Amino acid sequence: MYNADDPQCVEKYSSAITLSDMEIFIFPELLYSLVLANIMSPLLWKWRKDPWFGDMKKMSEYRRVVRTKQFIMDRFDFNLDLDTWGLTTKEKELARFSDYIDESTLAQSNALFGYEGDKYYFDLDIRRHFGLDKYTSNVIPFWKTETVEAMEAFKYKKGYPTGAGECVSLSTLYAAAVFVLADISLEKIHLMATPLHSQNYIDIKEGILTNNRRIVTKNMWFNGTELSAKSRRALENEQVIMVANNYGYIHTLYNNATMRPEVYNDFSNNLRKYLSVTNINFDTLASFLRQNSGLQKYFQIVHSCCGKPRYIEIEKIFHYEHSSKARIGDNTQVNLLHEIDEDEYYTSPIPNRIILNELESFFKDNNLPIDSDSTIEKLKSSLKHGCYNVEDLITDLINYCKTEPKLPPADKQWESQEPIKLDTFKSREEIIGYLDSIRSRHPIADLAFMAFRDMKRAPWKPFLKASLERNPVSVKGAVELTIDQAAEKLAKMGNISIYDTTRMAQPDEIWNYNRGDGLEKAICLMNIIKGRTPDKKVTLKGDGSTICVSIKAAKEYTFQTNKDIELPKEEDFIF
Repeated sequence: MYNADDPQCVEKYSSAITLSDMEIFIFPELLYSLVLANIMSPLLWKWRKDPWFGDMKKMSEYRRVVRTKQFIMDRFDFNLDLDTWGLTTKEKELARFSDYIDESTLAQSNALFGYEGDKYYFDLDIRRHFGLDKYTSNVIPFWKTETVEAMEAFKYKKGYPTGAGECVSLSTLYAAAVFVLADISLEKIHLMATPLHSQNYIDIKEGILTNNRRIVTKNMWFNGTELSAKSRRALENEQVIMVANNYGYIHTLYNNATMRPEVYNDFSNNLRKYLSVTNINFDTLASFLRQNSGLQKYFQIVHSCCGKPRYIEIEKIFHYEHSSKARIGDNTQVNLLHEIDEDEYYTSPIPNRIILNELESFFKDNNLPIDSDSTIEKLKSSLKHGCYNVEDLITDLINYCKTEPKLPPADKQWESQEPIKLDTFKSREEIIGYLDSIRSRHPIADLAFMAFRDMKRAPWKPFLKASLERNPVSVKGAVELTIDQAAEKLAKMGNISIYDTTRMAQPDEIWNYNRGDGLEKAICLMNIIKGRTPDKKVTLKGDGSTICVSIKAAKEYTFQTNKDIELPKEEDFIF
């Protein structure tokens, strides 16, 4: 629990405010604390009243998740601007966390410290895709995770027509929204973080992944489309650094895990079932070829036109799929072939190409379990062809049909933690009351109130430490302004917080969204002053409606506040 005299504890609690990629990696409790903070958010409970969710009780679990996903997609863009929350340095971050990790270990699992992924990601040039390639020196972005309020407030930031959020922000929002809006039990929601991605596994039907701005069912995972290929990348190629749910977490870096071993075992088994077909069939082969365009040149399909056989390259058919509801491999295949103009077909077989229809007959006549040795031998005999290496093709096909996720190893010291049980509560107030009641014995629940930013329930010291040490955007934004001009700019911003009641925004949220309560503006001004002159004596005082920032032997700046919060004491600024 929180201890103001323990520097490491203060560091962890302050990290629950800024929630950077690095901080969540070092303190895995923070991932689920943000989920709980979002569950407590009045914003999600306000969304429940939207007409979009009017018929939810009549829907299946899957349809409720789909409905929730679409609502979130309509409100939030995926934000890949890594400069949104400013820059720090590798040396500074390593110094903060030197008691926990060294740089060589970090480079194997953190994208900001050199992680590239395996050969797949080298080929893809993944660092350039994510904009990491420009950070070649010691300077790196903070890459912070946003609360749902901060995500919603992106619509106030220049260049953003709607809300936005980065990958972890979206995954934690999905987890909270699926619980609050779709009424899916917390027991079924599992968060997974890799060095470059964060996604959730929802254990309903055959399994669902929430993946940035889409959901992926098991059928979608194996349909071979470009979208599915992108969805598969992380679990096919990256180490899962941590898994978190309402029972706790497990992390590759740490020997201790707070999740019950049987819970982790059930999750692992169910995820593996989701990532594997039971039997390889013709539809599976067609989807495999759809995703592997380099192999399409070895296959053709024969189709009866006016009672005569006609032949066509399979890549042409896949092209026609883009404008059709029909597709190769299922019972709509004949419809697709009828849609293709007759002059696209040949009157005789195309040389050096396997006729896919003959393989369709083979799959109908053979049972091909994914885990059977006989399956490989049968596939070799049926797919043998002189134009490619059949061994390589079979290996790639088996890998396509069965992804083995690189999960944290289960040989941990299991420290059973009280599960967080919210399913029986029907209101936001009941949930907040329950989480408040277990704070003294549950570290994730306690950290959730820090991430929730409720400064009547959370300590000031960690909030101020985060505000004055890890908010470089406002400092840089005011670099060409005098302190008087910075204070004037803040005063002219809209005097409304993005957070309700006694919850507080950070300085860079004020600056990015051009709005804030007077108390938030005052702390933002303090951050600007301290950013220029760290040793300058600056104090904060107020009378309930007015907040005053005082620079010793210089000047005072006043702001109007509607936040009914007891102001921090002088010792809260010492860290």
